Amino acid sequence: MAPRPAGAHARKAAAKWTADDRALMRADKVLRRVMEERGPLDPEIDRRGSRPDPFEAVARAIVGQQLSTKAARSIWEKLLGQFGGETPDPKVLLRKRPQTLRKAGLSNAKVEFLRDLSKRVTDGRLDFDRIKDFAVEDVIAELIEVKGVGQWTAEMFLMFHLARPDVVSVGDLGIRRAVQIAYGMDDLPGPEELERIADEWRPHRTLACLYLWRSLDNTPT
Repeated sequence: MAPRPAGAHARKAAAKWTADDRALMRADKVLRRVMEERGPLDPEIDRRGSRPDPFEAVARAIVGQQLSTKAARSIWEKLLGQFGGETPDPKVLLRKRPQTLRKAGLSNAKVEFLRDLSKRVTDGRLDFDRIKDFAVEDVIAELIEVKGVGQWTAEMFLMFHLARPDVVSVGDLGIRRAVQIAYGMDDLPGPEELERIADEWRPHRTLACLYLWRSLDNTPT
């Protein structure tokens, strides 16, 4: 038998049930089954707070709108390729011609959304330092002022940049599909039904979303 790579062993050893995991499993037997099917989250999948740059967090969420995880990652990497492989400063992005940005695979609309985000950050209308400690609802209200940023994009920012523990994205197709499968529903749950189900997961709804995304191998990048 071939020896196990050291990195793989380290990841396996790190993946243990946490107190939050156990609280979720006690709260919802259906979610418990979803979690136990593949065990604790691998640290590589648990991306809460994984995007320390707030501009990158919102920009990447914009790029990923309405796309599969694989497609979103590909376009994002092509976009970074135009800036030496690094997330650009908003001012630098604004200096790039829209036609050039589109070559990364972005739609005209997403180019405009990224430019509006960059303008607002540059002129101070969107101040990430100011909003970082706001309540969830207030963070969302600030972000949706940006063109193309809706509830879903704001929720991804809350999860993957601010690492807020109790956010559920009721409009996310992956979450809805995972819940439909796990709970044996005939149709995709609507927002109100999903909110009702997710109420059992408080105050760990973000963690629940990660397990549901994992069940479809569809965690946002």
